[in-house]
Amino acid sequence: MPELKTQKTTASVAEFLGAIPDDVRQSDAKAVCKLLTRITGAKPAMWGKAIIGFGRRTLVYPNGRTLDWMAVGFSPRKANTVLYIHDGPHRTQILARLGKHKTGKGCLYIKTLDDVELGVLEELVRDSL
Repeated sequence: MPELKTQKTTASVAEFLGAIPDDVRQSDAKAVCKLLTRITGAKPAMWGKAIIGFGRRTLVYPNGRTLDWMAVGFSPRKANTVLYIHDGPHRTQILARLGKHKTGKGCLYIKTLDDVELGVLEELVRDSL
């Protein structure tokens, strides 16, 4: 089986965050990093070139394949901050209260943190864990 492209690295999270050119995106990224550090109790780590992950979990696919992956993570992309969270038991109900966002398979897209309720975002991440 081919090796996963996105792997945990030893790159500096602080350097990555400091290099984000857009001031709003950088401020949001630093706030999300602090939030996820506090919620998970895990030290942030770079996964690949542009994802910051927290903790570890083993994913098990229906075909039996397993994958060592981050418990939660995020990436400050150009258009959105993308959070990589897992489906929790109350995800749908929590998302309804979050504010302006989009979702994809395992991803939550937020334009800016001002668009969402931070307490609800924290609840969503806790539900994912």
